[in-house]
Amino acid sequence: MANVKKESGSKGGDMFSGIVIVACIFVGWVIWNFIMGSGSNFEGGVNTGHPLPGNYLAMVYKGGPIVPVLMGLLLMVIVFSFERYMVITKAAGKGNLDQYMKSINASVTKGDIDGALAACDKQQGSVANAIKSALVKYQEVKKEGLDSEAAAETIHKEIEEATSLEMPMLEKHMTILSTLVSLGTLAGLLGTVTGMIKAFGALASAGTPDQALLANGISEALINTATGISTSALSIIAYNFFTSKIDTLTYSIDEAGSTIVNTYRHFRGSKN
Repeated sequence: MANVKKESGSKGGDMFSGIVIVACIFVGWVIWNFIMGSGSNFEGGVNTGHPLPGNYLAMVYKGGPIVPVLMGLLLMVIVFSFERYMVITKAAGKGNLDQYMKSINASVTKGDIDGALAACDKQQGSVANAIKSALVKYQEVKKEGLDSEAAAETIHKEIEEATSLEMPMLEKHMTILSTLVSLGTLAGLLGTVTGMIKAFGALASAGTPDQALLANGISEALINTATGISTSALSIIAYNFFTSKIDTLTYSIDEAGSTIVNTYRHFRGSKN
């Protein structure tokens, strides 16, 4: 049943990713063609003319056909970052995670398992669900009277199984964010190369070099470079931020698991 749920969730996630990617590229093209390329941004009222002084939309439009791709990549970073933030925030639960972990550790250390379970029900989220599974297993091994090592192995196994069900969704789309780091740079470099080709083409033309074509080529190269670097920088920041958040959640589960195991060992020691 769990495998069916994970498989259906994976298909839904892939469909969501595909729709977002296509939609972002399309929106990027719309912005480039109809907003940046609006005639009101250029001299003469047509986008084939020179940009109006100080009009940055027109200047970016002159970056050429690679600009909508870069715009799409930038939008992908924003959309997937927002989606990851929502998912990870939900996984952490309703209340403050640090306060919740302190409450759990204090309750378990005192042997108040019912209080810890109540805190899990109140907190909710992936972390609370995984810790609740470990607490329920703790109560089971306590009733069965297992020795410390057998109980530790049982509880750790329960935590691993619960984590394998709760945490993988946090890794979704992280690969896309890490890929956008490279794609942003490469797309910007491609735009730089095409812009420089135009610039050198203007220099190589017969007679006097076309200064306007030369300027447009250099402008296209620089605009694409700046946009690509900005996209990559934002992707790196988002990827590292969310990776740190995921590590914190995983560490919280491991910390709670260790506390539960140590409490059981103390309980078994006091019985002996």
